[in-house]
Order: sequence, then structure tokens, then C-alpha cells
Amino acid sequence: MSEIKTRPTRASVNAFIAAVEHPTRRADCEQLLPLYERITGCKAVMWGEAIVGFDQYLYTPSKGKASYPWMVTGFSPRKQNLTLYFMNGFSRYGDLLATLGKHKTSVSCLYINKLADVDLAVLESLITRSVADMRAGHTCSA
Repeated sequence: MSEIKTRPTRASVNAFIAAVEHPTRRADCEQLLPLYERITGCKAVMWGEAIVGFDQYLYTPSKGKASYPWMVTGFSPRKQNLTLYFMNGFSRYGDLLATLGKHKTSVSCLYINKLADVDLAVLESLITRSVADMRAGHTCSA
């Protein structure tokens, strides 16, 4: 099995965010960082080169491959959008997604163009519930 490339690093989260070229995306990351730290009670850690992650748990793939550490939640300023990671998906959060504002989702990613497009109180509730649900179902390090 090939080794997973996205793992925690010692790179500076603040330096990473400061280097984000898109000014709105950089400002959004500066706003998200303390929000995630407050919700999770964890300091941010760079996962790979472009993901700001919080807390971790032991992820076991469904196909019986070896387990590995993975972040409980996080975000990444991508070129096309701001990507927020919800490792337990969105099936339990339809009520919040319905009132969040302009967004798209995939299996475990929430895509928004900018924080101004969403209701920040709803986003905070979504992150809070997701983190609580992850911690209830997994042994996390926080």
C-alpha cells in the first residue's frame, strides 16, 4: 500500500494563511482560524501543504486497509473556493444546510466562495455539531 501524503506537518499555519494570494480568501481564513480553534479547543495544524486541520482520530478505510491518523475537521483556501472539511459528511445536518446560504457539498466537503455568502452563526453550529458527532463516534486526541 502506498503511504498517505496528507499528514500533519510542522509548517506554520499563520505563514500559510498570510501567503494566500486571494485577499478575500486570506481574510476568510483569518476569520475561520480562531473560530475553529474555539470550537475544537485545539490549535491548528497544517495537514500536507494546503489544509488547516484540527484535532485527529484514527481513520480506518472501509476496504480493510491500514488505519491512519486524520483530522476531525479543517479548511483549505483552494483556487476555486474555500473548502471546509466535515469528515462525517452532511446526512445529519440538512436543517443547517437549508439555512446556511450559498454553498455546495460533496461527500465530506463544504464549498463556499466566500464567508460573506453564508450565515456565520449557522456555519458555527454546523462545525460545532460535526465536531461533537465525530468525537462521540471516534476516539479523538482532544
